[in-house]
Amino acid sequence: MKKSLTYKILQKHLLSGELKEGCEIGIKIDQTLTQDSTGTMVYLQLEAMGISKLKTDLSVAYIDHNTLQTGFENADDHEFIKSVAEKYGIVYSKPGNGICHQLHLENFAKPGNTLLGSDSHTPTCGGIGMLSIGTGGLDVAIAMASGEYYLKTPKVLNIHLEGHLKPWVSAKDVILYILKQLSVKGGVGKVIEYTGTGIKSLSVTDRGTIANMGAELGATSSIFPSDEITYEYLKSQGRENDWLPLHADNNATYDEVINIDLCKILPMAAKPHSPDNVDSIRNLTGIKVDQVLIGSCTNSSYKDLMKAASILKDKQVHPDVSLGISPGSSNILKMLADNGALGDLIAAGARILECSCGPCIGMGQSPQTNGVSLRTFNRNFCGRSGTNSADVYLVSPETAAISAVSGFINTPENVGEAVDIQEPQAYFKGNSYFILPSNKSSIIKMGPNIKPFPINTPIKSLVEGKLILKAGNNITTDDIMPSNAKLLPYRSNIPYLSQFCFNTIDADFWNRCVENEGGFVIGGENYGQGSSREHAALVPLHLGIKAIISKSFARIHKANLINSGILPLEFENEQDYDLLHEGDDLIIDNLIQSLKENTSVLLRDTTAGVDIKLKFTGSERDVAILLMGGYLNYTKASLEGLNNE
Repeated sequence: MKKSLTYKILQKHLLSGELKEGCEIGIKIDQTLTQDSTGTMVYLQLEAMGISKLKTDLSVAYIDHNTLQTGFENADDHEFIKSVAEKYGIVYSKPGNGICHQLHLENFAKPGNTLLGSDSHTPTCGGIGMLSIGTGGLDVAIAMASGEYYLKTPKVLNIHLEGHLKPWVSAKDVILYILKQLSVKGGVGKVIEYTGTGIKSLSVTDRGTIANMGAELGATSSIFPSDEITYEYLKSQGRENDWLPLHADNNATYDEVINIDLCKILPMAAKPHSPDNVDSIRNLTGIKVDQVLIGSCTNSSYKDLMKAASILKDKQVHPDVSLGISPGSSNILKMLADNGALGDLIAAGARILECSCGPCIGMGQSPQTNGVSLRTFNRNFCGRSGTNSADVYLVSPETAAISAVSGFINTPENVGEAVDIQEPQAYFKGNSYFILPSNKSSIIKMGPNIKPFPINTPIKSLVEGKLILKAGNNITTDDIMPSNAKLLPYRSNIPYLSQFCFNTIDADFWNRCVENEGGFVIGGENYGQGSSREHAALVPLHLGIKAIISKSFARIHKANLINSGILPLEFENEQDYDLLHEGDDLIIDNLIQSLKENTSVLLRDTTAGVDIKLKFTGSERDVAILLMGGYLNYTKASLEGLNNE
């Protein structure tokens, strides 16, 4: 059988299992990355395993999320991560260095390697031909400890690109176009592999933009071949020795193929409040804009910011618009300073923000009440910006810059000749923000805000409790555990964070959990979409949530629930969702036998007097993890077993 690029890399890294759809496989992980929003938990979990040496070729700890130090909490977390990095030989990226995905693409990503990251946008490095997967923090900690990661063999969706982009159309418009076609559920259980002559017109950072927002499709990963364009990018970063030519076999076998003519794509925008609520800019022209933000791991590359600077040169930001720019890396910021583009941005009236995730994760720059914000980011969930009443549109850097000058959403097609920015032949390479491990110290520094993470107990056959919350479709991890400037400093303090669980949906959720000692949560379709933050599982665990029952789950969140020992169960008949009501008393009996024998799990609603059949879809290993009360318990037992042999 002719192989896809995805299967070639999986086959090379296969440690256990068989490459058949739906079968669980174990693969070797070459590299890992963490960021500070999830990193503290990752390294607490790593410490709990009691290992002495990492099994990865490279692990990097980035500080890019919680960079506003309004109190001691964030700084303490950073110092903790730095001390763990020193102990275990992890590269540490200081605050201000930039965004983890942009930095990893520039400095460490290798074609043909595997990367596991505790951030859902880790697939950005698929733009360089690396199989990059975002997952929960515990999976990353265990990958560092064991060198392994387990997943179901994914389907491979081939998106075949032909033609070339029209003037003023960019990579961001391509992925928005794909989101419009496939929806936020269209990539679930799949790796999206890009082929075709159309990719020749896309730079590595263009490809990174498209791979980045594959996360919004729910995809396991996205990947491009490694070709001469990849070589030129690595050469410009001084890393040509890392290049490896990689592509799918001719006439490779795919589970699905979609053909896209790049010539047919127009400037696009994702309207509030979902990345797949996409329309052409032509249909939105004239909407008044209050704020424009250019940056994030999706669109903060040198090319992206140079496009914005070229458009803004000798122009002025509209008096009613606040424009913010956050470069993806310190090296890019220096290059903009050296070539005069930074001066052009400042002269136009732009606010230059730190090289960090910043407003993309609600860390500052929240819009005004009822404000309209154009952002080159990847998510526009309601309230994610920090302002619940704001309307956030996702657009390209070109559309963002032109609209910032116009004061309203404006199609770049109206401006004139498109700007053409080429990749530089050589990037500035500074390493002042990286701290390489020296193995001088093994002392772990923990501030008072860092609290122990919750650990579950082995599952019981009888599970009972009240239905604490009944939620709808497409519940996001932002809904479950909000992420903003007020809460991000407490990422290492689960008890404090628990007070805000589901707070934007139901302000009384915490109280009901405390009063009833936890219980059940019911969701609709695609429960847990969005970021990889395992806090959306750890916090419910702390509150005593025993099971989440939904019509379907997003991949990463389901894995996080299993890792935490919380049952992710699905309705056998989705219509049974309507039979359950908040406050009902629920009982699951004979659970252990049902899981072991892979039979229906019977849920009894004693309040309504109805029985409902549920199912658990997972591997034998998933069942074993649940029976042990979570992945950490399972791994510790496995490691102890190996040590006793």
